[in-house]
Amino acid sequence: MTQPNIIEPSDPEAVEDYHQQAHTFLTKAREYLAADDLYQASEKGWGAAAWMAKAVAVTQGWEYRQHAQFGVVMYNASVLLENTDLTVLGAVAEGLHRNYYVRKRFLIPEVIGHDLARTAQLLEALEPLTELSNGQTDP
Repeated sequence: MTQPNIIEPSDPEAVEDYHQQAHTFLTKAREYLAADDLYQASEKGWGAAAWMAKAVAVTQGWEYRQHAQFGVVMYNASVLLENTDLTVLGAVAEGLHRNYYVRKRFLIPEVIGHDLARTAQLLEALEPLTELSNGQTDP
């Protein structure tokens, strides 16, 4: 059986899948935050950012096979969009991922909520880079 190729430049199905999952993860992150499940809220927030970065990478034809390439996607996106805030917003999302390794007593719901709001800004800012070459955007 052939392994699926993660790098599928301009593949509308892949872009739609990553895009949709990013928004689903962000919604779930907010639900987990409301339920005081700070680990899951953080991980789903990180997942939202990572999956939107995958949507961007597929659309733009960039490589994104491992988390270490997330920062490269954020940098490239910041250059294309002329928005240096993207690297900062990306770092906030990566911080959510690091929360998984922090004792719960040191996790602050208000900070995680703020970071999820910043992650929502990241998704919104990256949106233009998920547009397909024919000018259409997957929902």
